[in-house]
Amino acid sequence: MRFVFYLLLMSAVALGVGFGLSYYALTDGRLFGVAQVGPWHAWPDVGSSAPNPYTRGHLARTAAFELGQAEGLQFTATNDSDGQPLSRDCSYSVEGKTPLATFWTLVALDPTGINIAAPDVSPALRSSDIVRDNDGDLQINIGTRLMPGTWLELTGDGPFKLVLSLYDTAVFSGFSSDESMPVILRGACA
Repeated sequence: MRFVFYLLLMSAVALGVGFGLSYYALTDGRLFGVAQVGPWHAWPDVGSSAPNPYTRGHLARTAAFELGQAEGLQFTATNDSDGQPLSRDCSYSVEGKTPLATFWTLVALDPTGINIAAPDVSPALRSSDIVRDNDGDLQINIGTRLMPGTWLELTGDGPFKLVLSLYDTAVFSGFSSDESMPVILRGACA
């Protein structure tokens, strides 16, 4: 009787660990198929002709329309550079250099993927609209309250994520030595 109990217990543990790791790999999966640079993460295999199984699981779960490998790469940030979740209660500054790309856009989305930019402004910032420092660094202010300089105005409250889409880029292809990403600095919170 004890043997049957241990057999059932070990089977339950094995199934729990197996299903738990599978669920983690498909919902988060950053340990398996994601390239991470600071707070930004991307799935480099997402547009390839033969993505790895974890990337396929990510695509099946999100059902998002992703860029092809030759078209570009999308980076997503849900935390600031200190690891704190992004919240519309706080203001943020995105500073530094972006990887070399022909064109890029920065958009703020809620956790369900809805654009949260103010309705009377552009839904995304474009690389052609950004003012840069003399050394090529950018500074983008993000938040619900007015800020100087380049500003992405948000509406509502709650968590959000930033999506930086790089178009026609060589990042993570092996042909680019510039794989630095801008930092996300938290400012004042309400």
